[in-house]
Amino acid sequence: MAEENQGATATADQQQEQDFTYPIRVEDAGPATKKVHVEIPADRISKKMEEQFTELRQQAAIPGFRIGHAPRKLIEKRFSQDVKEQVRRSLISESYEQAVEKNNLQVIGEPQFDNPDAIQLPESGSLSYSFEVEVQPELNIPELKGLKVKRPKIEVSEANVDQAMQNLREQQGTLVPIEDRGVDDKDYLMADVHVKVDGNVVGHQHDAQVVSRPGRIAGLEVSDLDGQLRGMKAGETRAIKVHAPEAHANEAVRGKDVEIEIALKDIKKLELVDVNQEFLESLGFETESELRDALREQMVERIDYDIKTAMREQVSKHLLDNVHIDLPTKLSDRQEQRIVQRRAVDLMMRGVPQEQIASNIERLRSGARDEAARELKLFFILQKIATDQQTDVDEAELNGRIAMLAAQRGVRPEKLKQEMAKDGTLANLYVQMREQKAIDRILEDAEIEDVDVAAEKAAESPEPSKPEASASVAGGEEKEEKEKPAKKSRKKKADGEGEKEDEEGE
Repeated sequence: MAEENQGATATADQQQEQDFTYPIRVEDAGPATKKVHVEIPADRISKKMEEQFTELRQQAAIPGFRIGHAPRKLIEKRFSQDVKEQVRRSLISESYEQAVEKNNLQVIGEPQFDNPDAIQLPESGSLSYSFEVEVQPELNIPELKGLKVKRPKIEVSEANVDQAMQNLREQQGTLVPIEDRGVDDKDYLMADVHVKVDGNVVGHQHDAQVVSRPGRIAGLEVSDLDGQLRGMKAGETRAIKVHAPEAHANEAVRGKDVEIEIALKDIKKLELVDVNQEFLESLGFETESELRDALREQMVERIDYDIKTAMREQVSKHLLDNVHIDLPTKLSDRQEQRIVQRRAVDLMMRGVPQEQIASNIERLRSGARDEAARELKLFFILQKIATDQQTDVDEAELNGRIAMLAAQRGVRPEKLKQEMAKDGTLANLYVQMREQKAIDRILEDAEIEDVDVAAEKAAESPEPSKPEASASVAGGEEKEEKEKPAKKSRKKKADGEGEKEDEEGE
């Protein structure tokens, strides 16, 4: 009977514990931001202190006393501060979780407590504290069934294949030193580059690789770069004047007149490789026709990807234009980093090498700050749509995508997955895949209109997309590495054997 009474008492205590509700008040504190006021009653504090001291007395080892028999006052004297701190943390954590759960707050980032150092248990009375949190914005999704979407109709022509063959010959070509003339169009140059503002050097790179064609230096667009360099000889120095855009990644040149000083050291000309039997066999093909077919297939795959991307972008634009959403006023560093990681994942999915992504991380970070509002708005919209659709990404789908990325980078899928889990990109890959699946579900019910589009731009090169700018002063104007067509298998390779790409002109 005594055991039954004890069991009933324990059950009642547990129920009482579950039913306890803290006095909580929530008010708006700005767009997608809530101010939460919490009170921890005095009797709740006393109850938790009593429980903690009782538990501690049963376990504490005090010299001169058997475990569980030390006087209560001695326990309180020795451990009072430790117990108060433990109870304080427990009550704040418990009341915070209740405030979030009972008010259905979908918290983003970490809470900002008001005067956190002052949140201490009082000698008597209740404890009150308040905090501010950014929450997922409220939004209404319009009807999306029957959304009108244009599907670009692109066909690969022989001219496109010719251009792809030309690109491949350039990739496999040889850089030959030039000594008897000045710079000509499309020459490959080695130079010391100094970026100056008001005569002061704000950036430089020695032995920078520059191609004489319209492009970027130090992230600055120079539309007539080939003309500015034409005729220049080794040992000569020229200055190019440009105006830096307001959104430039380097704050030192942002919105200012800039002088780019180029001291030429070396000139090389690219001699295209001849399409002969030796060249074909080096790529694993027997005839030029086989190579052209492989290039065509590669372009078709790339164009299919671009078409899908274009259609997804139309859906995203429609959502951004037609869904009203109030974003949090302040973006936390965590949210900004998430945007950077999502962009890095996107580049990785396009086949951009990891080292190239890393070299552009500051550019990605700068762009993330400028476009955070748009990115976050689309993120919240797509997460809401995916939840409403009950769209998810299972482990098999995630592992399949990781295997594809690992193959592109030449690493083991298990190793890549571990690296991505460690740096946070695995979670972002999941989010990105979930968003794409949500958009693809919308496209399944969309009204598709096929439209003709010239294939030249989409298929002029088989290489994957690259970042807009390089972190180097030379702005990524080095000789481009273009993707080779897949080799035609002749014999089974040994396990672990990989293809080594030439790094010419480095």
